[in-house]
Amino acid sequence: MFRRSRSAAVYAAFAIFAVSLTAPFNAAHAQKSGNGGGGSLTYPVTKKGDVVDDYFGTKVPDPYRWLENNDSPEVAQWVQDENKVTFEYLDRIPYRKALFDRLSKLYNYPKIGAPTRRGEWFVFSKNDGLQNQSIYYIQKGLDGTPVELLDPNKFSTDGTSRLGAFSWSPKGKYVLYGVSKGGSDWNDLYVLDVATKKPLEDHIEWVKNGGGSWMGEDGFFYSRYPEPEKGRELYTKNENQKVYYHKLGTPQSADTLVYEDAANPQRFQSVFVTEDERFAILDVSERGKGKNGNAVYFKDLSKGETIFTPIVSDITNDSFGVIDDVDGKFLINTDHGAPNGKVVLYDPATKSWSDILPEQPEPLENAGTAGGKLFATYLKDVTSRAYVYSLDGKLENEVKLPGLGTAGGFGGRNDDKFVFYSYSSFNSPPTIYKYDIGSRQSSVFRKVDIPGFNANDYEVKQVFYPSKDGTKVPMFITYKKGLKLDGNNPTILYGYGGFNITTNPNFSALRVALLEQGVVYASANMRGGGEYGEKWHMAGTKLQKQNVFDDFIAAAEYLIREKYTSSQKLAIDGASNGGLLVGAVANQRPELFRAVHQHAGVMDMLRYQYFTIGWNWAADYGRSDANEAEFKALYAYSPVHNIKAGTKYPAILVTTADHDDRVVPAHSFKYAAALQAAQAGDNPVIIRIDTNSGHGASSTTKQLEQTADIDSFLFYNLGVTPKW
Repeated sequence: MFRRSRSAAVYAAFAIFAVSLTAPFNAAHAQKSGNGGGGSLTYPVTKKGDVVDDYFGTKVPDPYRWLENNDSPEVAQWVQDENKVTFEYLDRIPYRKALFDRLSKLYNYPKIGAPTRRGEWFVFSKNDGLQNQSIYYIQKGLDGTPVELLDPNKFSTDGTSRLGAFSWSPKGKYVLYGVSKGGSDWNDLYVLDVATKKPLEDHIEWVKNGGGSWMGEDGFFYSRYPEPEKGRELYTKNENQKVYYHKLGTPQSADTLVYEDAANPQRFQSVFVTEDERFAILDVSERGKGKNGNAVYFKDLSKGETIFTPIVSDITNDSFGVIDDVDGKFLINTDHGAPNGKVVLYDPATKSWSDILPEQPEPLENAGTAGGKLFATYLKDVTSRAYVYSLDGKLENEVKLPGLGTAGGFGGRNDDKFVFYSYSSFNSPPTIYKYDIGSRQSSVFRKVDIPGFNANDYEVKQVFYPSKDGTKVPMFITYKKGLKLDGNNPTILYGYGGFNITTNPNFSALRVALLEQGVVYASANMRGGGEYGEKWHMAGTKLQKQNVFDDFIAAAEYLIREKYTSSQKLAIDGASNGGLLVGAVANQRPELFRAVHQHAGVMDMLRYQYFTIGWNWAADYGRSDANEAEFKALYAYSPVHNIKAGTKYPAILVTTADHDDRVVPAHSFKYAAALQAAQAGDNPVIIRIDTNSGHGASSTTKQLEQTADIDSFLFYNLGVTPKW
């Protein structure tokens, strides 16, 4: 098992439209912009309502509240009108099609996942290059002939239904898999018979933010929500999650209720079974009430126990993740009393705790067991370090990595003789390594060649710059060798800064299309993320959220001061919580940037908690309806509420999708409408609303189309004329 102490943010939100990206434009009411780099644009005039909310005595207008009504024909028409404007603009970018072709060529290489094992059989995923979804194969031994096991490309005719959950039963007889339609976070669970390669009749509905955990070969635990109101599946609030046990060959209606908490409808709860199948572990969290931690319970299945016994019963800001059991005791990854994380051993017989891996100066990123060993990865200035320990915490050796980058994997079963891990960096495509536990040696298992990419053509540099309050913040800068620091380089600054998520050094073949044209790519590691442990995370949350924006603004100022670029050549990019980031800083410092791409951002910070699983984000953001101080902090930076009429904003492209039920499209709709009404400059403000796609692109085709449009917009507004 390989479990992280604090789960990455469990995002969620909404979207429901069935409109075409090329629907006709209704120009009955419209407003003009300046030339935006390509002739004047005529925007639809978005009507304003008279809704006003009262927050602790402060009256807050919400004129675009009607755009939240996503099943409304009026909103559907607005989407069509906006898409018409957007695609008329994108269509006149002369190299857009050539850019799509270049991206397709760069992305057309085999993408192969690390194998997982059951006995002598291995399962792995592979995408030949431009397939919409990766296919899963099974083979006997590492040298066996791969045979197709599951092809998600067959889930839908257009390739936009994708694989969600994937869980192989302990003895390898079955695979539990989830199907996500059109990029939604909802998963329908099915069971595949590995021998026949055919699905059973079992079908589980209304699963979100999880899959299932097998208990032997007969059934599995899973968590689900009540069936939502028909027609509102993609945006209704998700509450009252319950844990069930499903026995194979029975209908979902016959499933056994394992755990519920009706008194706390906004809690997450899930159950997983330890590898030896002795214990069921119950995890309960309450992020909707602003708590980052969780409670954890167990029951001994070998004794037939039916009641969960607490290991930690109080939910605070401390996290606890059971890794595995060792002789009836639990290895647990926690940040209790250790902001950088540690691994402890809990003895349920004596209720005693002992440190196995004490807290280190560097944050513990992941820890897990395999082959009778404890594997752990730490972060040192955002780059991975990997170590192997005995189960009682004695260091055996460091796994030497190829360079300063990101390593992940190391998971396996307790009888494994070897494990797999991956390594990548900004100029290093992902390589899978096989680590032999007995010899303590690593060897290359699979590597890829990106067509037209030569790593030696590019440099990666890490810098540390001061933020507004003097805090040193790391940033990676990647660029083509021979760069001149003359302040004239087109530059894209990316950031996230939230939910304890680390923005690791990573490789993207699609990013090569930017780098090869002389674009500088900078990735800032602001507070709010997990780069330096829980203190770094908390310094960018709730009343401290402005620190994140200050860190990002300081990154832009550093790039300008050091003459990498200028404000007329600088674009910023962010998605989800990163979309909130770029929206907030574009409001606070519009003159600092030439272009902005905001994807699926949380833009209405006063109402995010009312849609799907938005309430879950309160642990990072706070809530406008529960705490006056948190309301004031949110209101001060909420992107929708801080757009000022008469301001000359940068060129802004907003992207979202109709099946995003994580961050509902209404956030982006309201943001785009407010910006278009306020824009006093010549730069375009457009919104691209995709169909049959979700918080992330639902297929390779969708990803390539979206990336081509984003990059075309950025090239066009940064004055880059690509040469291929």
